[in-house]
Amino acid sequence: MYFYVKAFHIIFVVTWFAGLFYIVRLFIYNREAQDKPEGEKNILQKQFMVMINRLWFGITWPSCILTIFLGMWILILYGSFPSWLIIKIGFVIGLLLYHLSIHFIYKQQSAGIFKYTSRQLRIWNEVATVFLIAIVFLVVLKSIFSLLWVLVGTLVLFILGVLGIKMYRIYRKHKLKKYSND
Repeated sequence: MYFYVKAFHIIFVVTWFAGLFYIVRLFIYNREAQDKPEGEKNILQKQFMVMINRLWFGITWPSCILTIFLGMWILILYGSFPSWLIIKIGFVIGLLLYHLSIHFIYKQQSAGIFKYTSRQLRIWNEVATVFLIAIVFLVVLKSIFSLLWVLVGTLVLFILGVLGIKMYRIYRKHKLKKYSND
């Protein structure tokens, strides 16, 4: 039974993260639609909200709930509580807080409130990557010492991701400037 529950747990972890990664991309596109002419903006935002609703309530929330439920079931079946698992649970709580922050952004955008720029949303999207890397390495290596190396590496990757976002922004501005001069 343990391995079947674990397999389903992994499946729903994957779909939960897929939902978290994609939902923020849709938030970015929805935010960027704000800058379009009125007719185009209305069409795009209506379509993005349909996609956002289906993803959020059809995949991401159910995957979150099933991941947590199956994780607790695995804990019961596992029969012990090693120190690495306590740290993993801490990361999962952090991931749940991240998930709730995404829900808060969902509620804002559903109400037509766009507090965050597309750049801020791109950076916020990288937070899920930090959780993913930390949790996977902790579960596979089952070592707190290895986790420290993973966190340092993840921090470096996060910084590189933010730099990549900045470079992409510069590239986009340059490309737009080039086309406007033509």
